[in-house]
Amino acid sequence: MPQKSDSSSHIILENADPRWERAAAWAKSLFFDRLGSASRPKLLLAVTIADLVSIVVAWPLANALLGNPFEPSWRSFAATTLVAMLAVYVLRRQWSYSIPSLRGFTSQALKVLTSLGAVALGISGVAFLFDHDEVAPREIAAWMELSAVFLCFVRSLAAWTIDRLTRTGSLVRRTVIVGGGQDAEDLIRELSADPTNHMRILGVFDDRQDARAAGSYGGIARLGTFETLTDFCRDAGVDLLIVTVPTRAEERLMQILYKLFTLQVDVRISALNSKLRLNSRAYSFIGRVPMLAVMDKPLSDWDRVLKNVEDRVLAALLLLLVSPVMALVALAVRLDSKGPIFFRQKRYGFNSELIEVLKFRSMYVEMEDATASKQVTRGDPRVTPVGRFIRRTSLDELPQLINVVKGEMSLVGPRPHATGAKAERDLYENVVQGYFARHRMKPGVTGWAQINGWRGETDTHEKLVRRVEHDLYYIDNWSVLFDLYIIAMTPVSLLTGKNAY
Repeated sequence: MPQKSDSSSHIILENADPRWERAAAWAKSLFFDRLGSASRPKLLLAVTIADLVSIVVAWPLANALLGNPFEPSWRSFAATTLVAMLAVYVLRRQWSYSIPSLRGFTSQALKVLTSLGAVALGISGVAFLFDHDEVAPREIAAWMELSAVFLCFVRSLAAWTIDRLTRTGSLVRRTVIVGGGQDAEDLIRELSADPTNHMRILGVFDDRQDARAAGSYGGIARLGTFETLTDFCRDAGVDLLIVTVPTRAEERLMQILYKLFTLQVDVRISALNSKLRLNSRAYSFIGRVPMLAVMDKPLSDWDRVLKNVEDRVLAALLLLLVSPVMALVALAVRLDSKGPIFFRQKRYGFNSELIEVLKFRSMYVEMEDATASKQVTRGDPRVTPVGRFIRRTSLDELPQLINVVKGEMSLVGPRPHATGAKAERDLYENVVQGYFARHRMKPGVTGWAQINGWRGETDTHEKLVRRVEHDLYYIDNWSVLFDLYIIAMTPVSLLTGKNAY
């Protein structure tokens, strides 16, 4: 019997349509990373789009149920889309777009009803204020009621999906405990006893060298020392680090935190066994365990959704707008000197991973420097005549819009640096303490440092320090409006800047 089963499954696999297999693999890659973890931002984006579509579609359906004639028009579509965006904004203000909140259907249904009720009152108030009688109150009521049904269905489906992904381990917080001893054992026991934590503790990192440190803590294995922690977090996709080193060991704690500041993770210090009792508002809680928040990811799940949408939409529009300019630059590069139009260079990207950044070629092929070990200076003989112009005007950076559309870069962020870039013969990471902390966000085509005059050559330590300071300020203060301001000011900085050669 087993042989027959294996044979039949083998036949099914052989007869499977490769197109379906490719489609399934593509669909899986959209929502799951290389480790099999579900993407929280993409799940939230899916819920948001479903909400928007539900509210827009509910309008003609509500009219049909009321027996009213409905003639679709761009005006009605724009108006219903605006109302849908308003409803999503109100829901967002009630923390409806986060994975923890979407787990609870009942609370979400209440938020949907109150949000749509507020939107209905707002629409009715505007209609009354402007004496607009084209839309009757009963039509607004029917629209919001049907929207509520649709949105509750979306949340029911979202809660079921999140629960299923959590049970399979695809939507849990990948957690590491930093520090061992009794504190680590007590913490692991407390977290394991709470089924609402939705985390997977991957292991413990401890610097102790005694015999006990070689074992496990509450059934959780010791994975290594603090020296191997950073690389493990990057490779294993760690989301949360909980430090159990006592706060009285201040010097050791600072050494640990210094390493963690370069990672794209949330960092918490466990206060489970702490004798120090602060105001309850000073703590965040994971289950029943009080935590001191040390560092959060630069972008929350929802903020990552906003920035990704901003990047993809604006980059696609910009590509269309500048495509004639890019065609002319490509032609000029081809006619100016022999060699390829594009220059491809490995640079540090998000989470210090290497990405291939595109630029228009500005140097003679035989003089190109793939690692940027020697920076371009004024009158550099390696740069072609056309190259000098496109570097001075930053037209050579336009192909990086393709990197943005592909998701490798952002429109705004810290500029990606080449692997061998130096300031005064010193590698960047050896000049600025915590340099790699700027890689906690995707690199950008433009950035806060660039519009403040810190673009081009970084031939001194001072220039590099100032650039990194601006990059870290941007990471800590990110917002959509901040991005739009930087994008708007970039052309001005290109006209007034003098640092690019």
